[in-house]
Amino acid sequence: MSAASRICRLALVAGLFAGLVSCAAAAVAQSDPAVVTAPAGAVRGRAVGDVLAFKGVPYAAPPVGPNRWRPPISAPRWSGVRDAADFGPACIQPTPGAPHIYSDNLGATSEDCLSLNVWTPSTTGKAPVIVWIHGGSLVAGSSKERLYDGSVLAAEGAVVVSINYRLGVLGYLAHPDLSAESRDGISGNYGLMDQIAALHWVQRNIDAFGGDPANVTIAGESAGGLSVMYLMASPLARGLFAKAIAQSAYMISTPELKQARFGAPAAEAAGSNLARVLQAPSLRVLRGMDPQTLTDSAARSGFASFGAVDGVLLPGQLVDVFARGEQAPVPLLAGFNSGEIRSLRMLAPPAPGSTAEYESVIRDRYGGLADEFLRLYPASDMGESILAASRDALYGWTAERLVRNQTALGQPSFLYLFDHGYPAMDAAGLHGFHASELPYMFGMLDRTPPLWPKVPDTPEEAGLSAAMVDYWVSFARTGEPRAANGPAWPTYGASGAYIAFRDGPTLAEGLFPGMFALHEQAMCRRQARGDLAWNWNAGLASPKLPGPVDGRRSSGTPGGPSLSQRCSI
Repeated sequence: MSAASRICRLALVAGLFAGLVSCAAAAVAQSDPAVVTAPAGAVRGRAVGDVLAFKGVPYAAPPVGPNRWRPPISAPRWSGVRDAADFGPACIQPTPGAPHIYSDNLGATSEDCLSLNVWTPSTTGKAPVIVWIHGGSLVAGSSKERLYDGSVLAAEGAVVVSINYRLGVLGYLAHPDLSAESRDGISGNYGLMDQIAALHWVQRNIDAFGGDPANVTIAGESAGGLSVMYLMASPLARGLFAKAIAQSAYMISTPELKQARFGAPAAEAAGSNLARVLQAPSLRVLRGMDPQTLTDSAARSGFASFGAVDGVLLPGQLVDVFARGEQAPVPLLAGFNSGEIRSLRMLAPPAPGSTAEYESVIRDRYGGLADEFLRLYPASDMGESILAASRDALYGWTAERLVRNQTALGQPSFLYLFDHGYPAMDAAGLHGFHASELPYMFGMLDRTPPLWPKVPDTPEEAGLSAAMVDYWVSFARTGEPRAANGPAWPTYGASGAYIAFRDGPTLAEGLFPGMFALHEQAMCRRQARGDLAWNWNAGLASPKLPGPVDGRRSSGTPGGPSLSQRCSI
């Protein structure tokens, strides 16, 4: 008996009308290879070469309007065959301002936006699954951005899923009245709840699309990489994925729900303050606001979208969860780009008037660490040093910390540096800029946004892209990144091995010697002090750092090394 016939017979047992509808859908699925009948319902995709694409598939429904800021609602099984030719609307985000290198036309937005897209090489079999989480500072972006087309990765044997999740104030507002409504006494993290709901949908449904629910890799870049770390840290996401890829992630301090720590107000207090600024005296008023107006007003007021340490979804600061070894014990691939800050110059402090002033400020801010800072980021090349220090404090340190932490768990971990440029990119002063690896690892060299430096159509660029596609799909398949036209990628291990993607992939060891130790020490000193953040406030923008961490000022961390132990590097 065919799968469609079995579904038909079971549906008929459940009830005549529902049975007839399900039976009709099953019959269509049996005759149309572009129709998949999954537990969520039957869905018709479209062929893209040898790949089938299913777009705009709902995985949950966000509570909207009077029910705004609640966990996502499980979507009921739909009847009939759902057409999946078009992407769903992007989640509501701030109205775009002046165009920039990342600008793209996302089309319609909606508060009802929790959909995903699936590209599959075959609806039979057990292919590895890559779940892609888009970037955009947890404020902007969408799964339908042209760079995130999964058809090339799918053609190489992976099932690719890209997801939407709630953004900005609609995705990350915490408020004491919202916490009072929650059975867990928490609020915020709604965007993270959406990501977890999407992973549950994948577990229940991806087998029907030819994917293996036991071999899911979560992957993301920038805020998507931050989300990967949140998911690795969250007990509620445990068991929903088997591997992780974090591209240009940033392990910065994040607000705590109930108390002010590390230079940030409590997330609930920040939400209460936003409500006052918006002249919204109650949740009823906030929930009655037009979602676009609310989103724009919150962005103008400086509302920052971050996960909140709430003891449920996020049990602690990321640096602590990973240092204690409490994150998901899965193989990891992580890395960053050499020119991260070249397209994000707002994250870098302005240059002082002279090299003498640069050195004076660094010595004042870094104290006993100043000599090492100036060795790594010398005053003699002040402009490049400012960009490199900001890059490393956010992205370089994070990538190396991730592979070190996973290695300590006994998990295979792989580090990369994307240091590639081409004529249009380099002419614009953007060598290796933030997100510039995306067209290569997705195989979408001809699908970049309008203001992106045009990638030349050459065998060299195509070869680099082919190698990165191979590495990413191989890692998703087996946990070992391998490429037909690239060297075997060793684990980070004791040697500090990594791959540098320049004109092609090359092996190296010891990335930027001393970089990790410097920024780990700076973070540790801030954490020990308790009221200093660690994020883009590095280098010239750094506060005056406290002295070395010692046992007298550092209590032990339950289940893991104390601050003094892990900061004596």
